[in-house]
Amino acid sequence: MANVERRTGGAVNQTPPISLARRYALMAVGWTSVGIGVLGMAVPVLPTTCFLLLAGGCFAKSSPRASRWLYSNRLFGRYLKDYKEAKVIPLRVKGFSLAVLWATIGATVIAVPSWLVRVPVLLIALIITVHVARTASRRLDVAPAVLPDASAS
Repeated sequence: MANVERRTGGAVNQTPPISLARRYALMAVGWTSVGIGVLGMAVPVLPTTCFLLLAGGCFAKSSPRASRWLYSNRLFGRYLKDYKEAKVIPLRVKGFSLAVLWATIGATVIAVPSWLVRVPVLLIALIITVHVARTASRRLDVAPAVLPDASAS
């Protein structure tokens, strides 16, 4: 199997060849992660970003074509690039995500009388809210800021 070339910072890196079994395993995990991530767009307690980033990592090692598809996807490509490169969530995405999250959590708390369900669901929602709130924001119409080079200090 030929080496896969990746361009990073002007240099070409060679990734060592991987076995066919490992390549298929990585692709299976990647596509499963994409499916769970897309499902997470509709199910507020199910995370989206971590599964899509996992898919990106799996595809980077197994399929440059699938990796390009993921990061150029019109639904989540820009969002993933922003999060991966600058740890930024667009302000509108933050607001919408938190509104849907808490609307669904509120409905769950009202519909399910058991505190054994309510407490964990509320704790998960709180953890997600804190993570989203602490992540940097930017408006969708503004390009992500270039981060200063840490090695320059």
